Amino acid sequence: MSTAILTGPPAPGSSLDADLRSLGFDVRIATGAEETGTVLASVPADERVALVDPRFVGHVHALRLALTDPRFPAAATTGALSAQSEARPALARALTAVTAVTVPAGSAEADADAGDLTGSLADALDADGVAVHRPRLGTLVATVPADAEARHEARAAVAAVDEEAVRLRSAVKAQDGFFTTFCISPYSRYIARWCARRGLTPNQVTTASLLTALIAAGCAATGERGGYVAAGILLLVSFVLDCTDGQIARYSLQYSTLGAWLDATFDRAKEYAFYAGLALGAARNGDDVWALALGAMVLMTCRHVVDFAFYEATYDAAASKSPSAALSGRLDSVGWTVWARRIIILPIGERWAMIAVLTAFTSPRIVFWALIAGGAFAACYTAAGRVLRSVTRKAKRTDRAAQALADLADSGPLARIAGRIFGGLGLGRLPGFVLALIATGVLLAAVLGRPFGDVQTVVAAALYVMFAGAAVHRPLKGALDWLVPPLFRAAEYTTVLVLAARSDSAHALPAAFGLVAAVAYHHYDTVYRIRGGTGAPPTWLVRVTGGHEGRTLLVVALAALLADRGDDFTLALTALAVAVALVVLVESIRFWVSSGAPAVHDEGETA
Repeated sequence: MSTAILTGPPAPGSSLDADLRSLGFDVRIATGAEETGTVLASVPADERVALVDPRFVGHVHALRLALTDPRFPAAATTGALSAQSEARPALARALTAVTAVTVPAGSAEADADAGDLTGSLADALDADGVAVHRPRLGTLVATVPADAEARHEARAAVAAVDEEAVRLRSAVKAQDGFFTTFCISPYSRYIARWCARRGLTPNQVTTASLLTALIAAGCAATGERGGYVAAGILLLVSFVLDCTDGQIARYSLQYSTLGAWLDATFDRAKEYAFYAGLALGAARNGDDVWALALGAMVLMTCRHVVDFAFYEATYDAAASKSPSAALSGRLDSVGWTVWARRIIILPIGERWAMIAVLTAFTSPRIVFWALIAGGAFAACYTAAGRVLRSVTRKAKRTDRAAQALADLADSGPLARIAGRIFGGLGLGRLPGFVLALIATGVLLAAVLGRPFGDVQTVVAAALYVMFAGAAVHRPLKGALDWLVPPLFRAAEYTTVLVLAARSDSAHALPAAFGLVAAVAYHHYDTVYRIRGGTGAPPTWLVRVTGGHEGRTLLVVALAALLADRGDDFTLALTALAVAVALVVLVESIRFWVSSGAPAVHDEGETA
């Protein structure tokens, strides 16, 4: 149980003690700053502790936001401060320093200064290097009135605000897609409240969303019209649950590391499993759409890598505002343009709605062509805008951004060796994204232009390794170096797709689908580790899985060696898919359920 320390006796008629207990705190009362330090020292070091001014007046949800959010080591609002175990030493130091200059208890100066204790401690924590989160309260009230009249006014302000309505509004993300905002959230927030009041956790709802989507995929795999209709309906139900789990977390602040990981990974698992279900259903009717299913997955994953890489390259970069960003800001003032731009990038809500409706009323082939066409347009729109922003502003990339891009590149041992050999030559003087573009162009030109299993394709793959290694030899700090990871993803995934499609084996494409899904999971896992501040997966994992260049060279070499034995090529792809999936899943699960995993909370994909 967490402990809340009132820094003095509560005011007459105050419900503060009961409010804190309703939030799960064991409440202790001190008589001043000095005794507060004594009580603080008696609380076990691994527990969260809250310091609350006894004169605090405000909404319970304001206290909930400041004192119970597990994502932040320290948080504060007017009259209240919380610290998790990692911030406890800094809090103890701050309290000692504040106590040393506190005037004697009971004096007029002490009474006048008492309301500043939690604020002074929050400022001291910031100065000590502990970032203190200060939640936005909006219309919620959190104040420390100085006298009886101010207390009366504060209580009236509390009564004037519907706290439950605020909680319901705040349960919905501030920025979301058109379909989610207007077609899902107006009622899913009430489902979230119903679930929260009955003790259902976000993780349970996340799991229910996954199971619903898997059942939908199974219905699609029947190949019957009734199955397709059921699949479309269940996919929409799954999406409602997918929105609900995050709304439960925001409504009751039930954030968790495991929940963040489940929510981030299950979205991709649900969507790609549904792709597989559609492909199986089409096959039952004699229509082979595995190439389209894999193409849709490749396109969607590459789009996400563009988002991730651009974000990591720019979020802490010092730069002047670009003309394109200024134009975007002006467009934001015109309401309808905001929604139009959110729709055309085909976010998850619009995408799933389109998939559900087309599945119910058309065929899998039409579903995939619509996905590919819409996704390609959205990819061109977002990528063009980000390239324009990158080249029209002067940005100084940080070492952290360069390291994040290098980690996203997923370069293995062969690239590192090639970088040491060729990076110091003339190649090393070219920008990283140019070398990555050359590497991708050489490889895909050979894969697309040469017969299946041609030896020259292996030579092109070797050149890909050489240029890819040179691309990451120097820090990726160029204006367009954030394109390096997406180019590598496009090269690897497309190579697997094209080679499987050209194989004589009828089952090569499903095997390739599994391989790309396993590798894509590894890349998504890398993203969320970086966002959590723990860096990339361990070096041994990248070495064992070969890096993007090692896997690409291996697949091309297998195609050349097994060109006349299509079934053996399929078996090789299947074995590689199983091996990669086992290694990355075991390591990922081990990491995300460990105590050292970060509390990453994805607010939803941007594309």
